[in-house]
Amino acid sequence: MPDAPQKPRDFAALYRATVTPLRRYLNRMLGNQEDAQDVAHDAYLRVRPDIESQRAIKPEALLYTTARRLALNQIKRRRITPVAIIDSSVTEMAASASPGVVQQVVARQELQQLEQAIAQLPEGCRTVLLMRKIELLSHQEIADRLGIAISTVEKQHARALRLLRASLARPENPGSTPAQSEVNPS
Repeated sequence: MPDAPQKPRDFAALYRATVTPLRRYLNRMLGNQEDAQDVAHDAYLRVRPDIESQRAIKPEALLYTTARRLALNQIKRRRITPVAIIDSSVTEMAASASPGVVQQVVARQELQQLEQAIAQLPEGCRTVLLMRKIELLSHQEIADRLGIAISTVEKQHARALRLLRASLARPENPGSTPAQSEVNPS
């Protein structure tokens, strides 16, 4: 005996039966046809897995509930950040999110100074600093890897940071190194 005809339980049939009324409903809620189409599309995407897997008991109700919630969320977002239509020439003059040329040059110079300061560190300090900051090793892991006491690692790390701070705080002085300017090296 053939199955009795059911309400649309496959996604394509549900889509054909509801696309126009759903968009009209959303258009009344949102007051914008493009937004209504976008929300309807998102709603269909969200309910499709449940409808195709036959988990949705009332597919049409699920679709309308999902669409209504998405529309309400969009209305809330509008209230938080209202979108104003602006002249396209204003948009072109708006500040860019990317850093400007001056910021890029300054950042490169600072990076170069940092690299030079690290290169001038005594070898033990430089090794410990790079293992700690670049490889993200703990003091214990560095001590194990280098075969030295953890207190030595802590002292080398502290000394490296102190020398870097001193080197970066003073103006460019190519003749001296941080190790030369430290009074009490340990």
